[in-house]
Amino acid sequence: MGGMENTNIKQIATDLGLGDQQVEKVIALTSEGNTIPFIARYRKELTGNLDEVQIKSIIELDKSLTALSERKATVLAKIEEQGKLTETLKKAIEDASKLADVEELYLPYKEKRRTKATIAREAGLFPLARLILQNKASLEAEAESFVCEGFDTADKALAGAVDILIEALSEDVSIRSFVNREIEQHSLITSTLKDESLDEKKIYQIYYDFSEPVRKMQGYRVLALNRGEKQGILKVHFEHNLDVMTRFVEARFKEKNAYIQKAIQEALKKKIIPAMERRIRSELTERAEDGAISLFAQNLRNLLLVSPLKGKMVLGFDPAFRTGAKLAVVDKTGKLLTTQVIYPVPPANQTKIAQSKKDLAQLIEDFGIEIIAIGNGTASRESEAFVAEVLKDYPDVSYVIVNESGASVYSASELARKEFPDLTVEKRSAISIARRLQDPLAELVKIDPKSIGVGQYQHDVSQKKLAENLDFVVDTVVNQVGVNVNTASPALLSHVSGLNKTISENIVKYREENGMIASRQDIKKVPRLGEKAFEQAAGFLRIPESDNFLDNTGVHPESYKAVERLLEKLDITQLDDSSKQKLQAVVIADMAEELAIGQETLKDIIEDLLKPGRDLRDHFAAPVLRQDILDISDLSLGQKLEGTVRNVVDFGAFVDIGLHDDGLIHISQMSTTFINHPSQVVSVGDIVTVWVSKIDTERGKINLSLVAPNELN
Repeated sequence: MGGMENTNIKQIATDLGLGDQQVEKVIALTSEGNTIPFIARYRKELTGNLDEVQIKSIIELDKSLTALSERKATVLAKIEEQGKLTETLKKAIEDASKLADVEELYLPYKEKRRTKATIAREAGLFPLARLILQNKASLEAEAESFVCEGFDTADKALAGAVDILIEALSEDVSIRSFVNREIEQHSLITSTLKDESLDEKKIYQIYYDFSEPVRKMQGYRVLALNRGEKQGILKVHFEHNLDVMTRFVEARFKEKNAYIQKAIQEALKKKIIPAMERRIRSELTERAEDGAISLFAQNLRNLLLVSPLKGKMVLGFDPAFRTGAKLAVVDKTGKLLTTQVIYPVPPANQTKIAQSKKDLAQLIEDFGIEIIAIGNGTASRESEAFVAEVLKDYPDVSYVIVNESGASVYSASELARKEFPDLTVEKRSAISIARRLQDPLAELVKIDPKSIGVGQYQHDVSQKKLAENLDFVVDTVVNQVGVNVNTASPALLSHVSGLNKTISENIVKYREENGMIASRQDIKKVPRLGEKAFEQAAGFLRIPESDNFLDNTGVHPESYKAVERLLEKLDITQLDDSSKQKLQAVVIADMAEELAIGQETLKDIIEDLLKPGRDLRDHFAAPVLRQDILDISDLSLGQKLEGTVRNVVDFGAFVDIGLHDDGLIHISQMSTTFINHPSQVVSVGDIVTVWVSKIDTERGKINLSLVAPNELN
């Protein structure tokens, strides 16, 4: 590795608190074409057991440090060409840790478009600028000898000389750096109302007259101000202590005349302060975006890991008022059995509603329905009342409200058209709702993660960065859970390490033409799936039907021989209770040496043998199943309820307790001790016990608390 990369390794290791070896190995493994999930799961010995997030951080930091080094090299070369590169400047550029700092140091040497100062310099006014700095007594008289074309009076010549001073001051690195620090530590960001008519719902009301120190600005406020400003509702500006900044610059001059004073004021107000405001707003926005994206990613991960309701006959119920509810029955594997349209809620008349009850009851009986999944969109709660009424006759059947965000996006997608070419968009939506309950992960991967509705300000952040981070979350979860190669859709398969869209479609085509894939070795027969793709993907693909039970575990085929030797040494022929005891008693260090494999690999193998076919998601809470309905009038202050966390945002969390709208737990109601962020306490998909703390019947709003009333101070 070259010197540049070696300095990268040390820098990355320091920044992330890791060992040089770990960083070096990750960079080497990545350059060999290994994916993040593969490195995290099957190369633990080499990386010292780093997880996906740490590996991704190393790769990203390596990219940004390389970009920074390349820019430094370019800047140094350009200043060198001009013969102006001093040792001090060279060191300052080499030591800069941010791209913005490198650009600040380069600013005075950058080729510029013609400015007032350039024109003044070309006209020979530089010596006059020097005379101003020397504070000559008779400047006006001196200026007469500088009168020339374009500067045809002494006053104009002096004004040109002042332009030269303004530019010199405004490019001074130490002044710019001081102003930047001063704004960060002591300035305020304020916002005022610009056009109230554009804010019909008064969303931005708290920002009509808002002021906050720059250093205390929270991410969600930054993004709200940016959006309000973009929509023309708010005017955002800074309030500075201009005196402090002026005094700092003035201290450089022993004596000051009016021309120097003017140069200082102009340089600060028109050049330096606006530039630093732009830099600080850009940095605040970037930090806020990173925070919003990270929260969205965390919410998405928790949503994808919601426990599947396996082995249940489910009826998907996509509610609507006028056009009727679309129903879809899917069997225990998610296969569509039938669809139907009923009219269960007004404006349908009583005859239609009575008929709808009979139709739903008939479907429950004919197909042995165990759970009804109701989408949480329009007419959801009215449909819930209807379903609860019908279920009074079926005590063994429950219902659950399913978050249908993005279901309509899926229904209208090319993917859904391919899956169900003969069905209407709404019927596809009902199928998606049913399947979302059976296997949230398999269904949600068909939807662009941005449409899943578990973020805040997702339209205000860098869409490229958001997409990359959300895709990373989906990839990580899919590979951690594992995928059944015989039932997975191309959408799910394409997230498996080493597979792309083409290979995923080829796998499905191969299944359709040749029947079930019988073993991991058979996967190699799929067109375009080469050795490297097989190596990266095999461990994450599961084949429950295979004769080799290892094909249904997370054990990688490269370790099969080691597993055979392990079972031989322990005299295990089948995985019964006594063999599990033998596996649990293995001394890892000794056995790993005997088998010539890594200790981490052996630990993972044993874990997989103890629970073949295990599902990571089984550790997570299953959805709350209901049989009856709640109305806001049924609630009382202090009442204890159970609910599902639907979304976590910076100021709290929204919880479905079975009402029309989700209740809000404000961050202040989450704990008896101070917390920095709601995500320290709750995650999307969590089943939580809450207490009603406020009821606003008029607006249909409910405030909840995670803390029992007697525990709140």
